[in-house]
Amino acid sequence: MLQFGLRVGKRPRQVITTTPKPLKLLKELLKREDVAITRGRTMDNAENLAPSFLSQIVNRYEGTRLGRQELSAELLEDVQGALWTRDLIEQTRRSKDDLPPMKRIVVGVDPAISVGESSAETGIVVCGLGTDEHAYVLEDASGKFSPIEWARRAVALYQRWNADRVVAEANQGGAMVETTIRTVDKNVNLRLVHASKAKIPRAEPISALFEQNRAHLVGGFDVLEGQLCTYEAGSSDSPDRLDAMVWGMSELSGGRAFPGHAFNLESSQNFARAIGQAFPNGPGSMPRGPRAVSWG
Repeated sequence: MLQFGLRVGKRPRQVITTTPKPLKLLKELLKREDVAITRGRTMDNAENLAPSFLSQIVNRYEGTRLGRQELSAELLEDVQGALWTRDLIEQTRRSKDDLPPMKRIVVGVDPAISVGESSAETGIVVCGLGTDEHAYVLEDASGKFSPIEWARRAVALYQRWNADRVVAEANQGGAMVETTIRTVDKNVNLRLVHASKAKIPRAEPISALFEQNRAHLVGGFDVLEGQLCTYEAGSSDSPDRLDAMVWGMSELSGGRAFPGHAFNLESSQNFARAIGQAFPNGPGSMPRGPRAVSWG
């Protein structure tokens, strides 16, 4: 919209001041020959900053990735250890005009329990399974909401997209999550899920679908993409949008790999452990007849 304000005069210009986050628009501007770039570090302005700010903020973040971005004005691209890269997202991105019919649509929800300025966001992401057996991120409606607000938003998306299920993490809220959603619409097909593994192991099978070109973002989702490409094990950030997407796509897979995949990694590992326990002397000790083997 700013561009429409530059139509008068011989040389209209604009000044953009921003933290250098790896957004598509910002990266496009940095590549243009008619854009002049000036970088300023926090320490360059130390004389005008409160000593308490410098001692607390600079000492806390200096030397970290966040500090490099916020304090040193570095444009950071992919994070080593993150499961997604910008190139991977671009290679698998689809347009709205290039979608197959959807066999299933679900709304993934990673609810925030507290309310306030410092509260985490509630991740609300709509995912679909196409007739081509590929998974698609159709909409990201995440943000900071009160419990009743995020419940209303999730239910509204459920109805607007004609989804068949809302999948909500209930690790922290427990019964409150279900009660809040049922307050808005008691007839919603709701499934509560509980995270038994860390975020990275939960997300790895979904990342693998992107690598196999079987999962796609439909259009652009700057904040979600930022979480996908920057979250790594041990990070203190809460990637709520990433979590909501993972819950949605995991629901579409039915806890298994999508059709066309040979096996689900977690199930195959459990099966291998069970075989090892049942036949400790190796495959040669397995009888030729059937034998029951169970695994957790």
